[in-house]
Amino acid sequence: MALQTGSGAVKRGFLLGKFMPPHAGHLTLARAARTMVDRLTVLVCWLPDDPIPGELRLAWMRELLPDCEVIGHGTPVPQTPEESPDFWPIWRGIVRDAHPQPIDMLFAGEAYGKRLAEELGALFVPLGGRIMAADPRGIGGLSGSAVRADPWAHAPFLPGPVRAHYTRTVVLHGVESTGKSVLAGRLARHFGTVWVPEYGRAQAEVHGGEMNAADLTLIGEAQSAMIAAWRRWATRYLFVDTDALMTIAWSKMMLGTVPEGLARHPSGDLYLLLEPDVAWIDDGTRIYGDAESRTRFARLSREVLEDAGVRWIAIRGDWDSRFDAALVAIEALPAQN
Repeated sequence: MALQTGSGAVKRGFLLGKFMPPHAGHLTLARAARTMVDRLTVLVCWLPDDPIPGELRLAWMRELLPDCEVIGHGTPVPQTPEESPDFWPIWRGIVRDAHPQPIDMLFAGEAYGKRLAEELGALFVPLGGRIMAADPRGIGGLSGSAVRADPWAHAPFLPGPVRAHYTRTVVLHGVESTGKSVLAGRLARHFGTVWVPEYGRAQAEVHGGEMNAADLTLIGEAQSAMIAAWRRWATRYLFVDTDALMTIAWSKMMLGTVPEGLARHPSGDLYLLLEPDVAWIDDGTRIYGDAESRTRFARLSREVLEDAGVRWIAIRGDWDSRFDAALVAIEALPAQN
């Protein structure tokens, strides 16, 4: 079949879907389509009661396809021809509203694309492993419903924003010299994922241990930025060596006040409060080693969690006991939908 380019010198393509969530099947199709046209428009469709909000999927697709025109459609309309005799006129109108110019190529990984292309006067290009019934255990077998049912069974095929969405963040919380860094690394290795180091330690080593409100605000901001970046590389869990809630405890301990910006950072899904029932070791950056200061700091750390209303559990005992208790708490976490 010869290609008819009704739009002149500029070759335009069109692709639509729910992308709930986006996965490698969607992205390989879209990126292959993009190389075949000068301009590719992607329409993200959703209904009000979808399990993943449409606006979130729209944001994901805009990030993942920065060289495409990605637009959204969230008005309830028939989803299959059986739902309405006007199904095809309705969808023809939706596409033409989204893309008033003539469409040269309509791309799809499913058979509905042939009829929709006919309605629009475009050439149907059936890209993708799914429509070719190829690689059913890989990219060609992916579906949004299967990914939603068990996201981590499809981990190699999830892009960063989707990995971050399904990841549960577990924060190691507590005073100095309670094994937070060591436990974060051990848990990450156990679960085959990554962990975020403590930014405040780097700040202290580079700039010294004296902190003012601006320093503590920067620590909270930097730690939260690292957490957001690391989430995109996590698998199921992201382990974090302290977050902004611990910086709040530090601020109360050091300054007696809390800078306003520290309270605005996102909270984790679970906090493991490591009790100070192990020996304090001076590594050159630690400050509060005497019994009175350590007790006060531990109380402030606990109060911060209570005031924030987050999910937390106290962890005590020797290193192996802490690891075992952490595993029990983590495995009790509900999955992210």
